[in-house]
Amino acid sequence: MFRIGIDLGGTKIEGVALDAQGVVLHRLRIATEAAQGPKHIVARIAQVYEALVEAIDHAPHTFGLGTPGALSTQTGLLKNSNTECLNGQPLKEWVEAATQHAVRVENDANCFALAEATLGAARGHRVVFGVIMGTGCGGGIVIDGAVHVGKQAIGGEWGHHVIDPVGPRCYCGQRGCAETFISGGGLEKQYQSRFSRHVPADSLFMRFSEGEPNASVIVNEFFGHFGHAMANLIAILDPDIIVLGGGLSNVDALYTRGIDEVAKRLFNDSLETPIVRHTLGDSAGVFGAAMVGIT
Repeated sequence: MFRIGIDLGGTKIEGVALDAQGVVLHRLRIATEAAQGPKHIVARIAQVYEALVEAIDHAPHTFGLGTPGALSTQTGLLKNSNTECLNGQPLKEWVEAATQHAVRVENDANCFALAEATLGAARGHRVVFGVIMGTGCGGGIVIDGAVHVGKQAIGGEWGHHVIDPVGPRCYCGQRGCAETFISGGGLEKQYQSRFSRHVPADSLFMRFSEGEPNASVIVNEFFGHFGHAMANLIAILDPDIIVLGGGLSNVDALYTRGIDEVAKRLFNDSLETPIVRHTLGDSAGVFGAAMVGIT
């Protein structure tokens, strides 16, 4: 059976069609255009879906959708998405109506973790934690090749554990979530609030390497907060491996200084958990969405 997967992001929607052996038959990416509202986003998802269906000549297929947030176990509505206009909306119902096909909606970080656990950097490991450090922070747990969603569909949401109760306000309503310190969006807001200037997150690390004092303040704190958050995560789950994804996972120093900061804070005499870079790149989320799809 063919597999169709769509990865919904804040700025782009990516889709892939796979054959039964997992070979990519067609792939495309379009802008999300989230500012135009939730119904427009659904229309964009349907546009990608129709192109993928055409590519497999309307053959029988599964369909999975990866998205920030998760479906509430109480209401079935989307919750905890950093594409905030979708929160409280019946995303699954709308997508099924627009595509006329059943869809499994899964958290995008779970899709990332599943793809890396089965096809990528964590292949062969039993308990895998996938970390996304991009515009926001997400995470997913894979055990024995299956996503662990949790009783309340919040398994792996490490970005919203509090590491400083008097820290910055998070969109979730709490203060000092890991996401406010470690995500690209969080770093940009910190720089803006302290130095009254917007600087993109990737530029912060370049400025840091060049010795800019303001960037050094933010980035030095970033490594400490990364160590704090990862040490907490390991103390709770103790996974076999952690795979980092998202834009900030490309910061080379995470795999040297960042790991050292984790080891300093770990409740153990040594850090034995491999913390590694993803190998599937931007493909992980959309491949994972295809892998979780339903008929």
